[in-house]
Amino acid sequence: MPRLRIAVVLALSLAMLGAVGAGARGRDAHRGQTLDRALTRLVHMRGGPPGAAAVVQRGHRFTFHDAGVRNVRSHGHWHRNDHMRIASVAKAFSGAVALALVDRGRLRLGDTIGELLPRLPSNWAPVTLRQALNHTSGLPEYLSSEAFQDSFRKHPRKYLSPSDVIDFVRQKDLGFTPGSRYKYSNTDNFVIAMMARASTHRSYRRLLRSIVFGPLHLDRTSLPRGFRLPRPLAHGYFVDPPDPPIDVSTAFSASGAWASGGIQSTPADLNRFTRGYLGRRLFGRATQRRQLRFVKGHSEPPGPGANRAGLGIFRYRTRCGTVFGHTGNFPGYTQFTAATRSGARSVTVSANKQVVPDSPRRSTRRAFAALHRIYTLAVCAALPRRG
Repeated sequence: MPRLRIAVVLALSLAMLGAVGAGARGRDAHRGQTLDRALTRLVHMRGGPPGAAAVVQRGHRFTFHDAGVRNVRSHGHWHRNDHMRIASVAKAFSGAVALALVDRGRLRLGDTIGELLPRLPSNWAPVTLRQALNHTSGLPEYLSSEAFQDSFRKHPRKYLSPSDVIDFVRQKDLGFTPGSRYKYSNTDNFVIAMMARASTHRSYRRLLRSIVFGPLHLDRTSLPRGFRLPRPLAHGYFVDPPDPPIDVSTAFSASGAWASGGIQSTPADLNRFTRGYLGRRLFGRATQRRQLRFVKGHSEPPGPGANRAGLGIFRYRTRCGTVFGHTGNFPGYTQFTAATRSGARSVTVSANKQVVPDSPRRSTRRAFAALHRIYTLAVCAALPRRG
């Protein structure tokens, strides 16, 4: 081929690559701007959170989006390293501990409460680790216990041991035959952590540090014993217009949530965890295949798209593709984090108000609908556009 023709072909090829690159960058920018606008609308809604933030990562490309404030008094904006309660996303951490121990042969998915935790009620004995991980155990929900609710109202900062929490439902029977159906229960994750502790003779806090925090370099993530949070802090609020927001960041002890919701982290650390959790940095491919066998069920609160429940994780099939992760809410905070199967593309969305779909307040229900849409927009920003 004559040199002139080669030069023309190379020039045209480079021009086409440049156009494709520019088009891709343009689409990415558009998705980011759409996400920014949705976050702004959310924090300006009546009953919306004072602030919200989203991490979107595609490979090594990390972007941080935020709107509103992390502190209504100082008007400070969210940062990627602000500490916050991650609520039920902590269940993914107890799942990570358990599955890593399964991968190492220290636990089996078929291990039962009766075998590992003989001091728990005898009628709970048939429940397996697998059933606790995918919420098909039938274990009674301790949050629904009137005794727990009364204790929480009267002594919100009181330290509760895992045994104290189990005592609130110790006299209750299983809700159904284990494995027969799905029902989300926070008691499941207390049992998961207690089984991990029994199989290793190490505290759950130590297991988190050695199995999850250390390997994934989660330097700003911890399991508090009490009500305090590290600084810098994304403050959490109770919002009930027209009254001003009430700061509830440190109003409650994390001990009452423990393995089901007591962990605190940051947007950057939480995103790093999700990537490692899906990216098989904590356990191998064979264990992940078992983890990603799904049953009918959705996370609490619901995640984007069509939800299904796996072991310590949920699958979210959205209009832009499928991701795997967890949601959560706690007084003052609502969370969503997910990644692709390889962990290469990930999202984390955080709001500093507990936003739930079944709230008696219409404004909160509308805010949840807006936040739920943001979950999908964040996923779309992380995944390649279809078509």
